[in-house]
Parts: sequence; structure tokens; C-alpha cells
Amino acid sequence: MKRRSIGALALAAALLVSAVAASAGSSKPDRQSATKIVVWLQNDAESGWKQVVTSTNDAFRAKHGDVEVDVQYQTWGDHLTKLDAALAGGTAPDVVEFGNTETTRYMASKLLQDLTTQTKSFPNSSTWLRALKESCTYNGRLYCVPYYAGARAVIYRKDQYKAAGVKGTPKSLAEFQAAGLKLMKKYGKQRNYSALYFPGRYVWASMPFVYDYGGKIAEKKGGRWQGTLDSPKAVQGLTKLKQIVTSLSRANKTGDEANPQQSLVFSKGRVGSFIGNGWEWPYALDKKVGNPSLAKSMGAYTMPSHTKGKSMPAFLGGSDVAVPVTSKNKSLAYDWIRIFTSTSSMRQLATIGKQIPNTTSLLSVNAKNPQLAPFANASKSSFFVPTAPNWVKVENAKVLQNMLSSIFTGRATVKSAAKRASDQITRILNQPTT
Repeated sequence: MKRRSIGALALAAALLVSAVAASAGSSKPDRQSATKIVVWLQNDAESGWKQVVTSTNDAFRAKHGDVEVDVQYQTWGDHLTKLDAALAGGTAPDVVEFGNTETTRYMASKLLQDLTTQTKSFPNSSTWLRALKESCTYNGRLYCVPYYAGARAVIYRKDQYKAAGVKGTPKSLAEFQAAGLKLMKKYGKQRNYSALYFPGRYVWASMPFVYDYGGKIAEKKGGRWQGTLDSPKAVQGLTKLKQIVTSLSRANKTGDEANPQQSLVFSKGRVGSFIGNGWEWPYALDKKVGNPSLAKSMGAYTMPSHTKGKSMPAFLGGSDVAVPVTSKNKSLAYDWIRIFTSTSSMRQLATIGKQIPNTTSLLSVNAKNPQLAPFANASKSSFFVPTAPNWVKVENAKVLQNMLSSIFTGRATVKSAAKRASDQITRILNQPTT
């Protein structure tokens, strides 16, 4: 799954009013007059698992033979801008795909159809991946359906682990750190070698440490959001993270995982491991920019917890599908989504598209594939960002990135950096959303 750029959503009050007004009286579509539904999916589906889309459309037409499905593929860079304009102009699609960190503002603004009463009609709703379901839930109501997920795992050099005397893969955070120290002892004299390549602003590999020790980024209390990175448990997790990064990583403490792309740094040979998405494994082997000769030397495993035998919670990226309130074909849209997220479709998505399906009941599909299983296993224990309307403002302000770089560079203590970040998060999340 490619890394997505998340921009601020400029949803004016006028847009909300017009969208809700347009949806009035349209909760039940006119099946006799509907001749087409419009579906917006991202171009990942077109390039990676178009067969799943084709199978869905075939099954839908078999049930609704007189209704055409117009699938229009979008790009991550501009799809929200296009959607905002379509909502304002009354031309929004009947089904739309969102990145799971994009949904909250639309849910809070009531621009997506409330699906709560329909929940049980969607396949595998009782076994949806928890973090994906959280991304579709606002104030206890369901506004979208989980589609697929992406999780991170440790991608490593099996040959380096063996040469350094690391037997097997670590089963606890203590074992993980010990393995890294063995790698540093064996290879650390090489310039810029990292047993664990970990750039200083790598948010989604850092926050799992917070959650692993029982902390959170923020929580809602008495109707107000409160940043909680300065809680004792969160600070404990961040302190452990600093110890590991300081001892094992020589990556840029003010850089991030995308520039330079960490899997390509790994492919150059002076990295024992990094925490990456499933798509970063094959990217490291790319013939043009990576190093195909590493194919037999690479492996992956889930990041271990500080509690031996458990996995560290992983941030779950991914996508959801929703029905805008402006749709005049809601029942048909529901039907299309049911087919698109059915067990059969999810199985195809896992095997053909090599993505993590939306349900825990299918995580075993790729269990025998070493390039897929560790990432699917990581998704079993997951967390999601606070579902606050202003969360995107926290991301745009780089609050978490700035906190991390100040910790790793020593410009601030863990406690003071976490306190400053928590105060910023509290202030931003409680600002007016208009």
C-alpha cells in the first residue's frame, strides 16, 4: 500500500447545508428509475485488484440487471478536492473510497450516510478489524464500511541476523533490543550502519510504543478532547523508544521514513532492519531503484511487545467505502458495497491484490506467504488515531513529528516534549471545526 498524503479538508458550513438539504427525502432510492450508480475508487484498485471490482460489478448486475455500475478511478492527491466540489454541486458519487484517516471530518459534518441500522447486513461486520471499524465510527454511529488495511512489521536481513548470532526472531521487546545490540557489535563499525533504521520523525512506527505500554495519543472526556501523550504510561513507551533508537539507529533524527524512502536505504546494505509496510518489501527489491540480490536474505516478523509472546499494537492504515448523504440510490449503493466487501471479494483481495482483508476471519488466507503473513498478523493488534473532527489539523501541524525529533535530538526531555505535544493536541482538537 502506497504512502498517502493527507491534506486538510476545507469543508465550509455552506457545503454541509447544501449536502444535507440535497439528501432530504432521498434515503430510499427509486429503484424503478435508477439506471446507474457511480462508484469512486482509488487507482490502487485499478492497478492492483481490478478483477475484484469486475467480479463485484458482474454479481451486482446479475442481481440488478437494469442498473449500470460506473466505476471512476481517482488519485490520492486530489480526490477530496473533487469530492468536496461534487458534494457542493450535487454530483457526488453513490459510493466513495476514503483513506481511513480521512473519514472523521466527513462523518462529523454529516456528509456520509449513517449506516448504523444496516451494520449487520454487511458481511463479516462482527469480525471487522478493530482499527478499521474505529475509522468508520463517530459518536457511536457507523458511517462507512471497512475495505482493506495496511500494517507495519519488522523487515530484516536474515543473513545479518545469523552472522551476528541472533537465533530466530525476537519474541519480546527486550529480545528485539538485544538482537539489535548484537548487530551493532558485528556491523556497527560500518559508517552509518543501523541495526534498526529509524528516522526521527517516523510517527507510525513510534506511536505503537505508546499504545504497547498502555498509553494513548488523546482521549475524549466530558465532551472535550484531552492530549494524553504526557501520561505516565505513554511517557514510559516513549522513553523505551528513545533507548532503542539511540542505541540502534543512525538514521537522520530530523528526517522521516519517506525521504529518503527507507526500504531503498535498506537495499543499500547498511541496515539490519526497519519497520515498514508490506509494499516496502518488494520495493526494496525493485530492479530499477532497489537491490534484487537481497531476495533470499530478506524476511519479516511482527514487532514484538514489551510483554513476551505478544505483538506490539500496529497503526492500521487502509481504506473504507461510504455512501454520501446526497446519493439518490442508497439501497443500491449498500448492495454494491455488500458484494464488494463480501467474503469472496475479500479473499480475492488478499490473494490477487495481496492486501490485508477487512476481517480477522480471513487473515489466515496468506498465512503461508512469508511476504504477507507478518503484516496480516500485525493487524490483529491495532490502534487508530483519535476520531476527532480536527485530527487532520494535528497532522498538518506536525505535532507528533516535532515531538519525536525533539526527543531524539535531545532538545527536550521525553516528559517535556510529550507535555508540549499533549497541550498542542488538546488545544487543536477542541478548536471550532468551522
